[in-house]
This record gives sequence, structure tokens and C-alpha cells, in this order.
Amino acid sequence: MAELYIAHEYSIAALQLILAMLGMGATLTGRDFQDIARDPAPIAAGTGVQLLVVPLLALLFVSWPGVTPGVAIGIALIAAIPGGTVSNIFTYLARGDIALSISVTTLTTLACLVTTPLILDLLIGQQLPADFVMPRLGIVIEIGLTLLLPLLFGMLFLRYYPRSAPTFSLWCIRGSLLGVLLIVIGSLSAGRLDLAAFGAGNAVLVALFSIALAVAGWLVPRLTGMNRKKATAIEIEVVVRNINLGVLLKVSIFPASDPTLAPIGDLVLFTLLLYGGLQLIIGAALIRLRRGKNAAHATTTGDSGQ
Repeated sequence: MAELYIAHEYSIAALQLILAMLGMGATLTGRDFQDIARDPAPIAAGTGVQLLVVPLLALLFVSWPGVTPGVAIGIALIAAIPGGTVSNIFTYLARGDIALSISVTTLTTLACLVTTPLILDLLIGQQLPADFVMPRLGIVIEIGLTLLLPLLFGMLFLRYYPRSAPTFSLWCIRGSLLGVLLIVIGSLSAGRLDLAAFGAGNAVLVALFSIALAVAGWLVPRLTGMNRKKATAIEIEVVVRNINLGVLLKVSIFPASDPTLAPIGDLVLFTLLLYGGLQLIIGAALIRLRRGKNAAHATTTGDSGQ
């Protein structure tokens, strides 16, 4: 199992991301993009916190005294990737502004074609081995082929097969989750995900980073005067990130088949998966805290938030 996983690690990571973006695309129409022009202030705030505040917070953590390079790289990847489909689902469950959530997700997903290599260079340029060269062109190509194109195909599926789109989206998301599960099982069977080796200090650092993002997601909407439903969308968007893309980038930059880079890659993968688990816990807490209040707010104001 371990040898098979190492041989096909990149293919599994790419497939699970493609399925995730197909599923997300099958929930989007051209009308969702109109929200960007109709009400730019909340979207600008949401995009700004994603592309500016989150990387600045990550810079504090990757500069933490004694931080392990693999953990620093993992945190940088988390900061460099946009939100994903799960953030939109969580916003829906929390009765937040779904149109805002989808718009910010889509805009930051498009922007990451440029911003992801820049953020990675800024945050971890000094953490990488001396002879390592950031594969910027490869990252751009991978984002285009495995993230943006599937998103477009998913949108086309919704346009031409609207009745089948919900089922198509559901199974794509399930397939993506299966891909992540295979990556976890493969890493465990290869002995690469070891909590004891990862260390309690590193685990605490990742947990503190997730809390820092949650605080930023809570603070920025309130400083900019957003209503409750829009604030919920931004909160969740900041915390719940596209870990699928992070896993793909990790596999591309630190392949398991390379004995020199694999040890660093193991720590990067553990960091990504640990944050992925923490973001689900924080997201579930936000759903529980915001759902009732947002429903009451919508009833009082007559605002559906859609």
C-alpha cells in the first residue's frame, strides 16, 4: 500500500482537487459574479483579509523562534491558498451570505494564480533548502489545470444540465473527500504521519495559527461595519481554506519519491491535515454560534442574504 501510494501520490492529489473544483463549479452561475460589481465593499474586505491579513499573520508564525521548516512551509501553504467549496457549504449552514461567500471564494481562487507563488516566495523563501528553486511556473500551470479549468467545466455542467448538477456536485465532493482519505491512509501506512515525531509544540503552533485566523475573520468584518450575515461569510471564508490545493502543491514541491525532500514534505503534509481538521472544528462551532442569530436577523430585517 505504501509503495503504491508513493508511486501515485501526485495523481491522487490532482484528482481529488479536480473533483472538488468540479463540484464547486456545478454550484456557480454567471450571476454569482455579478455580486462583485453590485456591492464591491464586502467583497473587497473579504478578499483583502485573505490576500493581505492572512499572509501577514502567517509571517509571524513562520518567523516564530525555533519553528520547524516543514511546519513553517505548511503554514505558508495554508496562507497562500484560497477558500474552497467547504467554506461555501459552511456559510450556507450558518445562514450567512452565500452570494458573498461564493464571490470571495471565486475571486481569490482566480487571484491565486498570481498570488500563491508570490506569497510562498515571501513567506518561505528562507526556509527552503539552499539549492531549492520555487517551481513558480509549475504552480501556475497546476492551479490553472486542476483548479480553474475544472471550476469552469463545473459551471458549464450546471448551465447545460441544471437538474443533474446538484447530484453531480455531491458525488464530485464525495470523490474529492475519498481522495484526501486515500492520501491520509497512504501516508499512515508509509509511517509518514507520526504525531509523536511532529511534536506537541508544532501542534500547538498550528492550533494557535488557526485561532489567529478565526480572530482575524471575526474582527475585520466588524471593523468595516458589515451586517451579521456578511460577517459570517467572511469569518468562515478566512478560516476554512482549500486544503485540497495545499496538498497538491505539497506533493508537487515535496514529492514522497524524493528521499531528500520527503522528510520536509511529511511535516508539511501533517501541518496541512492538522489544520484541515482544526478548521472543520472551528467551522462547526461558527455554524452553531451564527445559525440561529442569522436566521433571527433575516426574519427581523426581511433580508434573505442571497
